[in-house]
Parts: sequence; structure tokens; C-alpha cells
Amino acid sequence: MPLLVVLSGPSGVGKDTVLLQMKRQGCPFHYVITATTRPRRGKEKEDIDYHFITEKQFQQMIDDGEFLEWANVYGNFYGVPKKEMRQAMDRGMDVIVKVDVQGVATIKKKIPQAISIFIEPPSIEGLERRLKGRHSENPADLALRLGKAREEMKDLSLFDYVLTSHQGKVDEVIAGIETIVNNEKQQARPKIINI
Repeated sequence: MPLLVVLSGPSGVGKDTVLLQMKRQGCPFHYVITATTRPRRGKEKEDIDYHFITEKQFQQMIDDGEFLEWANVYGNFYGVPKKEMRQAMDRGMDVIVKVDVQGVATIKKKIPQAISIFIEPPSIEGLERRLKGRHSENPADLALRLGKAREEMKDLSLFDYVLTSHQGKVDEVIAGIETIVNNEKQQARPKIINI
């Protein structure tokens, strides 16, 4: 029976790096591509990193009920398209989706049997170093993201599992995710219906 795995964690903790490495290693998931209205960064590619769409297109998708969940994050909209998830699960594939903490709460209300995993930094100071190393935020944005990270780390009770992401040790996080999925597969989870 396919699982829905919901991955979350503060901005800059390495979620995208983990997912990219899982894809490269051939981990057998369907990786849902999030739709967003934010501008493309650096080497990001359309329909690989995100579905980059306009606010008008995003609003139409909201109106048509096409998102499992959506949110305004740092002034940009992000949403998880239902259709892509439904198609993958109909083919029997486990699905992994990346959302913010607010998105996890929304998904868990709709699909309580979803497996939620929070990726935390070893420390806020370490997260600050990672964010500064990206050179993609001005000081005000950096302060905002660090403040939000502190708040998100207070909501760990929302999650089924918490993994710590140490700099340069992506494979440890991936191994943790694989162990969680394997353990969950051995349990009799109710089928996910009506996505």
C-alpha cells in the first residue's frame, strides 16, 4: 500500500539537498513538485525544482481545488498539486512531498495516516551559517527565516519523526527516512483515499 511521506523543516536545513540526493540514488518515491509564485533561483529548473507559475495561475488552481495544501510563505505562494500525487499513488508508488510546518498541519488534518518527518538543524547557529552561506537572503530576510525556524522547532509534536541534519551528512538523513518508511511499511496503515 502506498505511503504519503510529508517532509518539513526550517528554511536552509537541507530539505532540497536531501530530496535531490534521494533522486540521484534512485530511492523509489514519486517526488511531488511544488507549485510556486516565487522567482526562480540560480540553477533551478521548471518542472524539476518547482512548477513556477504566476499568481493568477495559482489563484485559479486554488479556486479549482487543485491543491492538497497551499500557503503564502515569505510573500510567495507554494502549493502541493493533488493530481500528481493521486496519479503516483494509483500506480502504487510511495509519494514524498516537501512542505512547511503549516502545510504539515493541514495535510495531517486531511490525511491523518500520512507520515510526517521534521528535519531539524543541529543548532540555530548552524542553521544561520547555512543560510548565510547561500547568499540568497538580505539581513532582514535572514532574521525573519531564523525567527520562523525557532517557531517551527516548537511545533515538533505535529510530527511522527524528527531527524537531525548535520552539515555534509545528507546520507544519514536519507538512511533515517528509508528506515522510517521501511518500518511504516511493516505496519498495517489504512489506505489513503480521496486526495
